[in-house]
Amino acid sequence: MQIEVSTVIARPVATVWDWYAVHHAENHPRWDPDLELEKDIDGPIGVGTVIRRRSTRFEIPTEGTMEVVEFEPERLMRVVTHDGSMTIHGFARFEEQGPGHTELTIGADFLEMDDSMKETIRPLMERSAATIQALIESET
Repeated sequence: MQIEVSTVIARPVATVWDWYAVHHAENHPRWDPDLELEKDIDGPIGVGTVIRRRSTRFEIPTEGTMEVVEFEPERLMRVVTHDGSMTIHGFARFEEQGPGHTELTIGADFLEMDDSMKETIRPLMERSAATIQALIESET
């Protein structure tokens, strides 16, 4: 099952990239309070970075990892997440939409889920996109 959602943020691509991708481990739990994240290293995020995660979104908490597999500054970040027995291929794409505006598209391919779960997952991703927009615009 694949889902992607977009939002336009009234900030330049560099600002959105820094907040979302460079500081992903610190900020992801802020827009998705069902997650706890911890990087495997103290340095900057890049290809090969592994982030440990704990999700309490559904009835049974799950633990897993998120590995950064693509990291093109101010353009694209891709991760492969192992959440319990589920594998998720996620991405965030950053595109300039005029001076000082960025379209952020977040998406995921949930390999073990069928389309019947779209009605449950899509609103969560839309909420995340709206929260990301509000946080970035209010803080930067």
